[in-house]
Amino acid sequence: MYDPTHLRTFLAVAQTLSFTQAARRLGLRQSTVSQHVRRLEDATGRQLFSRDTHSVELTEDGEAMLGFARRLLEVQEQAAAFFTGTRVRGRLRFGASEDFVLTRLPEILEGFRYDHPEVDLELTVELSGTLHAQLAAGKLDLVLAKRRPEDPSGELVWRDDLVWIGSEQLRLDPDRPVPLIVYPPPGITRARALQALEAQGRAWRIVCTSGSLNGLIAAARAGLGVMAHSRRLIPPALLRLPDRAGLPELGKVDFVLVHGSRRGAAEGAADALAAAILAGGERLHRGPHGAR
Repeated sequence: MYDPTHLRTFLAVAQTLSFTQAARRLGLRQSTVSQHVRRLEDATGRQLFSRDTHSVELTEDGEAMLGFARRLLEVQEQAAAFFTGTRVRGRLRFGASEDFVLTRLPEILEGFRYDHPEVDLELTVELSGTLHAQLAAGKLDLVLAKRRPEDPSGELVWRDDLVWIGSEQLRLDPDRPVPLIVYPPPGITRARALQALEAQGRAWRIVCTSGSLNGLIAAARAGLGVMAHSRRLIPPALLRLPDRAGLPELGKVDFVLVHGSRRGAAEGAADALAAAILAGGERLHRGPHGAR
């Protein structure tokens, strides 16, 4: 009933919220992407996206289709691997940024290990900047992390707003330096926060530095200060600060998959894991129990 090609295109648009970015990811023309989505909408008899000249958003039916599309594609890939006899094996060194600690990435990795039991998966959780450096040094085979604005490399998983977050009780004094909760260098969100405040001419002071996301969250929940964070990955008990707080805009942040240069067994395993992450990418926006 549903063409797998149309489902893959739908997932790409749903994860990037951009027909242009989806076309780049899939190597298709934008008109072809639009055609695939339209045909899937015809097949379902439902509108899956609400779109205008400025934005693309999933409808309620589109949200429902996310889970169906992912499961349909997973079953098809499992069947193809079974009947063709192709088995992915080898050692795969995978790096994921701290941003995914509280998401459902473990479920995706669990499914990958079930589907590819002969892959020896090694996981490294680090800051995005550190992971990119390790990948360049040949110490990792695949990285899922934030991308620096000046860096065009990587396959876009999704694009999000970078926002200021803090506890509900936090009140900022406009006459005092902004209290910042940050990752250590080379944290990408740290650099973005400092650049934005300096461009605004706003004084700041660092009240907490931690290489652990859980450490940053604990400081924010205690009301020590504010932190820059992905809008769709805001941890429980923390809120986006309102515009009246007077903090500068932080812009967009890209989450990407980047492959290493190592070839051989790692290449096939890296391709398989990248496909699993892209297919299940909407689960990366949700907490372990489905909370956004």
